[in-house]
Amino acid sequence: MNRGNAARIPESQAEPVDAIVVGGGIGGLSTALALAKVGLQTRVLEQAPRFGEVGAGLQMAPNATRILRDWGLLDEVIEMGVTPRRLVMRDAMDGRELTMLDLVDAQERYGAPYVVLHRSDLHSILLNACQRAGVDLVTGCEVTSLAQSAESATALSKSRSDTGHVVVAADGLSSRLRALISSDEPVSSAFVAYRGAIPIDEIKDEKGISLTDVVVYIGPGRHFVQYPLRRGEMFNQVAVFRSPKALAGLTDWGTPDELDEAFAGSCAQVMAGIPHLWLDRWWNMYDRDPISSWVKGRMVLTGDAAHPMLQYLAQGACQAIEDAAELSHQVSEHRENGRFDWPVALEHYARIRTARTARVQANARAWGEFWHCDGAERERRNKLLRERDVYDYTHVDWFYAEQTAASVP
Repeated sequence: MNRGNAARIPESQAEPVDAIVVGGGIGGLSTALALAKVGLQTRVLEQAPRFGEVGAGLQMAPNATRILRDWGLLDEVIEMGVTPRRLVMRDAMDGRELTMLDLVDAQERYGAPYVVLHRSDLHSILLNACQRAGVDLVTGCEVTSLAQSAESATALSKSRSDTGHVVVAADGLSSRLRALISSDEPVSSAFVAYRGAIPIDEIKDEKGISLTDVVVYIGPGRHFVQYPLRRGEMFNQVAVFRSPKALAGLTDWGTPDELDEAFAGSCAQVMAGIPHLWLDRWWNMYDRDPISSWVKGRMVLTGDAAHPMLQYLAQGACQAIEDAAELSHQVSEHRENGRFDWPVALEHYARIRTARTARVQANARAWGEFWHCDGAERERRNKLLRERDVYDYTHVDWFYAEQTAASVP
């Protein structure tokens, strides 16, 4: 047996299943559910003592809600979230509207809605769906290594081993299993995010607040996002800025002392939102450079383990859901007489998804630079956005529209 970086197989060997998914976040649960829906016995291994999701708001674009509808979950997602009327972009310095996307029109164009909801709500919906589908859900299991043979892969932790025809690594940005394929490291963007989700009653009377739109204020080295959550009962705000400490090479960066200075001089609407942010936690923003292969034997990457991306296109969770749908599709397509051709299915999945997600990763980085420019570049950007036809979908068609055989590289 080829053991990768494994030491020994623990004495406790669980009953083998078709697929082992390492990681119980949104990407891991999406993958487990999608594989269960095509008839696979699937087990999720989560290192935390219980399943859960941290964070606040999450944006689900049509490319993801279309899949959630196929899984029978969209009605529940809409019930728990909000379907905003517009996606509005404003200048963070003077508050002026620059451009917008009519999300009602976009729903007609793409055949699926744009929904915003709490991360924990989507996670709970997926977790319940996995339970209904018979997925084996295991907590307190920190997978540290992998063992492989020609026909199977085994995820190894201190207390147990779990074997399947395939192991799917959904263990996030700092994935241990990705290290079996690539020696790359996460890339710091030098930006940090502060979030805050509060009861709507705390802000509904403030001037300039939209309770029907997703609003993004973009400015020099900063941006600020606002939208309602949980059927309009909560309000989500996100402040993102470039950290001087990170640029100086310090390790303790993104701390609250930088927040006020970063947003000094912003418009009144942005400044009114800053006091509502959580100051006891923050998220330093990393991604990774794309890699050409996600497969090693019977192990395959998915979600942030495969393609962690910056948040500017709001596509991180959406692309993980796409991964799940494509992997299950390829597995189903390469089944004959009850047997799966795993090597071919994994190869096809990786070829399709590496090309698409690399494009999303690159565009997310570029979009961040576009948002955060200053001086003459900011003036040119604002002019370009103000002159844009608001029903021009050129820059979103490629990732919101349904993927067809002709559109796949």
